[in-house]
Amino acid sequence: MVTEVRLGEKAGTRQPPAPGEAKSRSPISGFRPDVEGLRAIAVGLVLLYHAGLPFIPGGFVGVDVFFVISGFLITGLLVKEVQRSGTISLAGFYARRAKRLLPAAATVLATTVVLVLAVVPRISWEEIGGDIVAAALYVVNWRLADRSVDYLAEDSEASPVQHFWSLAVEEQYYLVWPLLLLLVAWMVRKRGRELRHHLWIGLAIIAIPSFAWSVYYTMEEPPVAFFVTTTRMWEMAIGAAVALAAVWLTKVPQLFAVALGWLGVAAIVASALVYSTDSEWPGYAAALPTLGTAAVIAAGFSAGPRGPVAILGTRPFTWVGGLSYSLYLWHWPLIVAAAAYWDGLTPTRGLAVALLSFIPAWLTLKFIENPIRFSRTTFKVPRNSLKLGAALSVLGVVLGFSLIGITAVVSGGGVANAKGAAAITGKSFQAQKSADAMVPDPLEATDDVPDAYDKGCQVDVTSAQPAACTYGDPDGDKTVALVGDSKALQWISALDTIGKERGWKVVTYTKSACTFADVTISQDGKPYASCTEWNKAVTDKLLADKPDVVLTSQGKNKALDDPTDAKGGASEETMIKGMKARWNELTKAGISVAVLRDNPHPDEDISPVYECVDDNRDSLDKCAFDRSGGEEKGGGPVQVEAVKQVKGVELIDMNDYLCPGDECPPVIGDVLIYRQGSHLTKTYVDTLAPRLERELVRVVDQAK
Repeated sequence: MVTEVRLGEKAGTRQPPAPGEAKSRSPISGFRPDVEGLRAIAVGLVLLYHAGLPFIPGGFVGVDVFFVISGFLITGLLVKEVQRSGTISLAGFYARRAKRLLPAAATVLATTVVLVLAVVPRISWEEIGGDIVAAALYVVNWRLADRSVDYLAEDSEASPVQHFWSLAVEEQYYLVWPLLLLLVAWMVRKRGRELRHHLWIGLAIIAIPSFAWSVYYTMEEPPVAFFVTTTRMWEMAIGAAVALAAVWLTKVPQLFAVALGWLGVAAIVASALVYSTDSEWPGYAAALPTLGTAAVIAAGFSAGPRGPVAILGTRPFTWVGGLSYSLYLWHWPLIVAAAAYWDGLTPTRGLAVALLSFIPAWLTLKFIENPIRFSRTTFKVPRNSLKLGAALSVLGVVLGFSLIGITAVVSGGGVANAKGAAAITGKSFQAQKSADAMVPDPLEATDDVPDAYDKGCQVDVTSAQPAACTYGDPDGDKTVALVGDSKALQWISALDTIGKERGWKVVTYTKSACTFADVTISQDGKPYASCTEWNKAVTDKLLADKPDVVLTSQGKNKALDDPTDAKGGASEETMIKGMKARWNELTKAGISVAVLRDNPHPDEDISPVYECVDDNRDSLDKCAFDRSGGEEKGGGPVQVEAVKQVKGVELIDMNDYLCPGDECPPVIGDVLIYRQGSHLTKTYVDTLAPRLERELVRVVDQAK
């Protein structure tokens, strides 16, 4: 669930401050060497974590450290401006951020496109192109949040621009916070009241709901909670609170401030050592590094040389801190590219690549970032900085769409008369050795899915409410209910064709990763409660409507022995017992049950199959796998065993038409068989319709 980290806007360096930025030594502005060094700790944690070093499993806490730093620095500047002028120049604020962030970001995005074309498999180009577009528009966090719960995105590799999610969160926050400050300033000026007190109210309006939502949503949907803006705003608000409290913090006793500061450093380091990717994040757990960061910053107002500045303010720390934004931007694309080139990274290689990223980071800082950021001529005028920002954003969008376009150009194309399963005739079958062109092309395999997904027919992992979709003949005299997970829904295009030809109404009830059985299964390390609830609701619906046949399939083979404990173990025996119980409920009510055997699962070393095929179009045998081993994975074995134990339940087995021999080929009759994971392409399923119809007719004709 935990993936990437971020950097906030960089603090002032020992360079002259940019026009309009901090020059004075007021409590809430000016250069803070301890803060600069603090970001060095954070970016160091990030690099070590991404390098894969095992002793720092929680290096992702750098995201929280930088959110707090950013909230402190930006709020300090904004409050100072309000106190000085009574208002905030939004044009000036966004112009400063544009010239600060976008030149380096655009440089990295452009280089990333080159790296992707050079070393990343073509299969990923289209998806990465979309990521680059979203990164350039600072909305990539929402794209990643959506992907984190997208069952069809299971084969997605780490994106080289995935780390832009945190920058997106920050920019979205700064669309809200300055406007709220302006509103508070206007109300205070109108009513003649104290500004600072009301700023606390404005801050609470953001911080309290965001923290509450973060705690709740992290428990309910941790993969999404990690990326979305609403669960992170409170972290920047903590930094803002330190800025608002600056006047009081200068009066804190020095001894207390020293202790507070070092405790804050300890909290950050402890977070990096104690937390791991198993931690549900951010939620309440993120309070440790965020409050630790706030403590370090707050202590710096009065701790003096005995505080954390004694280390954080030294030249090595401030130098790395000054480089941190560029370093953050560069290290992750290089790590992803290196992993693609070497087919994975050892910690040693990962560390080497992370250290190598210092070179482009320094060059970017010296020759791109600072010349533009500290320009006293062209970019001194906010209008020019905003124009530059818009141009660079457009450049990023164009780069992303260009990568998508290149993917379409290099696609091998289709075959006009591809046979698919129709190529399997008689008892002998000669596996196809090569295919320059096929349908779908491997580069388009992940899009070759039933339209049921676009129609919302499959309930996602968060919902327990059944969703029904109707296919086939809506007025048919026989009703077939397709129930289960995505391994059931993959057959809907063939069932739709069969239903229309036979006059059957086909109704779907499917849910992501949810087996249709009276059991509780595990999802993301927790009991899949919404699946259990959905099961009960769907069963009640089926018993009420009484379709002629319930057709079910599944990809999972184990259920929790203790429904309340995902760590306590899961077994095939529990799954079989639950499947039998569910099917017996239906058969006792006069509903026939048929089970579509789960198809063989490809070996891990050739998965995703479409990527293997794209790399081996002239030697497809390299992407074949053993049938017996493939059938032992997934839901097939428990389905076969459960059917044996329930009278009247029929097993429908299509595996002879997927693996016509001892091996399962990746392509049959110029049709690619597999898409995401062990799922079948819609095109190949369509070619199986005549065979599936023969098996299903027997079951439906016997019903009632």
